[in-house]
Amino acid sequence: MTTALAPELTAADRCDRCGAQAYVRARLHAGGELLFCAHHGREHLPKLREHADIVDETERLHETPATAPDDER
Repeated sequence: MTTALAPELTAADRCDRCGAQAYVRARLHAGGELLFCAHHGREHLPKLREHADIVDETERLHETPATAPDDER
C-alpha cells in the first residue's frame, strides 16, 4: 500500500528511459517491472495497462514539503 508517509517508490528509483526519479512502476504480468518518470509514464502507460499492474505516484509531484516552525529555523 502506498501512502503519503510511505511511498512505494523512493528517490533511488530511476526511470528506465531517462534516469530521472521514477514515479510510476509497471509490474508486468509476464514478469519483471518497468520504472518511469511522470513524463515517460504518461507516454507508455496507455499501452502497458492491459499487460501490467500499475503503481502511479505522480501526485507526489504536487506535494509541498513541510517546513519547520519559525522558532526552529
